[in-house]
Amino acid sequence: MIKKTPAAAGAAPAALPAGYAGIHSGIVELLGAARQAAARSVNALMTASYWEIGRRIVEAEQQGKRRAGYGEQLMERLSTDLTAQFGRGFGVNNLENMRRFFLAYPVSEISQTLSGKLDNELPDEKSQTVSGKLSLTELAQVFTLPWSAYVRLLVVKDNHARRFYEAEALRGGWSVRQLDRQIGSQFYERTALSKDKAAMLVKGAVARPEDAVTPDDAIKDPYVLEFLNLKDEYSESDLEAALIQRLEDFLLELGEGFTFVGRQRRLRIDQTWYRVDLLFYHRKLRCLVIIDLKLGSLTHADVGQMHMYCNYAKEHWAYPDENPPVGLILCADKGHALARYALEGLPTKVMAANYRTVLPDAELLQKELETTRRLLESRVVRQPKKLRQ
Repeated sequence: MIKKTPAAAGAAPAALPAGYAGIHSGIVELLGAARQAAARSVNALMTASYWEIGRRIVEAEQQGKRRAGYGEQLMERLSTDLTAQFGRGFGVNNLENMRRFFLAYPVSEISQTLSGKLDNELPDEKSQTVSGKLSLTELAQVFTLPWSAYVRLLVVKDNHARRFYEAEALRGGWSVRQLDRQIGSQFYERTALSKDKAAMLVKGAVARPEDAVTPDDAIKDPYVLEFLNLKDEYSESDLEAALIQRLEDFLLELGEGFTFVGRQRRLRIDQTWYRVDLLFYHRKLRCLVIIDLKLGSLTHADVGQMHMYCNYAKEHWAYPDENPPVGLILCADKGHALARYALEGLPTKVMAANYRTVLPDAELLQKELETTRRLLESRVVRQPKKLRQ
């Protein structure tokens, strides 16, 4: 018979060694810095690759410029072939971004930038061969902002304004969120009109709490996930993830014809990324059912966004012989739950009425949402503090 040791018998664990807190915090800091460096490295190489792809597209277009529609044919064929071989990230829109990126940052400008970084190793007379002379690692030294930032900068039509935003983003270490906010608020124009430009620049460099980007955020950037061909299914919070899991199981258990399609499905409209929490297919209605979970109160913007999702899904996700998608907004605001179907976009009132008959009753969904949230919150409260950390 083997005699149990005190540890095996459930005795208290041994005391932590002296200085453990310092060791732990040091390792956390090291791993955080390593993740940030990895994200920066991937972003730089991705951006350099996309610039080079843009160069090759432009050169191919110029060689076939006498043929009508050559550019469109080239982009569509490239999109089809690259997507089949490398996965997401090579839609026509993104290829067009790469093309525009090269045109906004021509060879001569890249050569000049690299000349300063590489101690004038690239004479001006060789500037036209810069991309052929340099590896992607060397070319990546030019692009110090993430690709998502350059995509946002390409929306700025005025060259002076674009250079201003790029310079300020580099100088102030702006996140993409901060850059997007400054462009949206016309920070360049306001600074140009201001009598105290220095004060405006100082004020513009101040980041907000929501601007902070963690190493996980940088790695989960949708463009990075596309470039590495990784899945981008993740939730914003533990509560949201648990609610989605319960709702997914609940809808499938109803036995009303729901077929699971995906979770955290991303879509891009223009240069903005969105995601829907759950995507089902309803066999009887022969349509996609888009479900979006909100942890706050329902707003008009939420309703408009759902209609946008439905229109996008109808064009890009649904098959030609399927009925139009339907949206379901679930609001899990504390103390109040609400379920609302977005049926106004359906072609006929008869179809909308049929959908209401077949789909689960909204009150039933609200009751399940309230019950699930209370259950999850009670579990969190009952957990020992040590476990919740």
